[in-house]
Amino acid sequence: PAGATLYPPGYRTYVEVHEFQNVLCGVTRPTHFRGVATVVVKLFNIVAPDVAYFGQKDAQQARLIQQLVRDLNLPIELVICPTVREADGLAMSSRNQYLDATERSAATVLYRALEAVRRRIDAGERRSRPLRELAREIIGGEPAARLDYVEIVGWDDLRPVDEVRGRVLIAVAVFIGTTRLIDNLLLTVA
Repeated sequence: PAGATLYPPGYRTYVEVHEFQNVLCGVTRPTHFRGVATVVVKLFNIVAPDVAYFGQKDAQQARLIQQLVRDLNLPIELVICPTVREADGLAMSSRNQYLDATERSAATVLYRALEAVRRRIDAGERRSRPLRELAREIIGGEPAARLDYVEIVGWDDLRPVDEVRGRVLIAVAVFIGTTRLIDNLLLTVA
């Protein structure tokens, strides 16, 4: 539907998922997730789907919608689909089109950093601080990259964890030139 149909003159109602919208990407985009939650509820009401699919690449959004569906007792099965990646590991995204050839090559630093953290976890590291530092170091080594954040959070509450155990999200946001890219790994760690 057209924007004017969804948000007619005098529109004043919004949906918020507290504690999930003001972390990670929400820190620098303070009203973004309120808008996401609102439009998704409106679209769910219009379409009345039995199943809705969201990509893990936008993990914060997927987790927020998962919470929203649960909290509002929406009769929808939510499926979070794995991130689809290019052959070199870069997460597929419409934002990749804004990268020139040099920036496109530099953008692989997100996945390289995430994979390095995964390998370190597989080797037994459970302290989040050195894991975040490892990712920062790898991203910092790419001249075209400017780090927005690297975080390791619990999947259930999206709050930072000191120790990597259970279901955790390793999330990064990086500017490559003027393009902001996000990526993540969702792991279950014993």
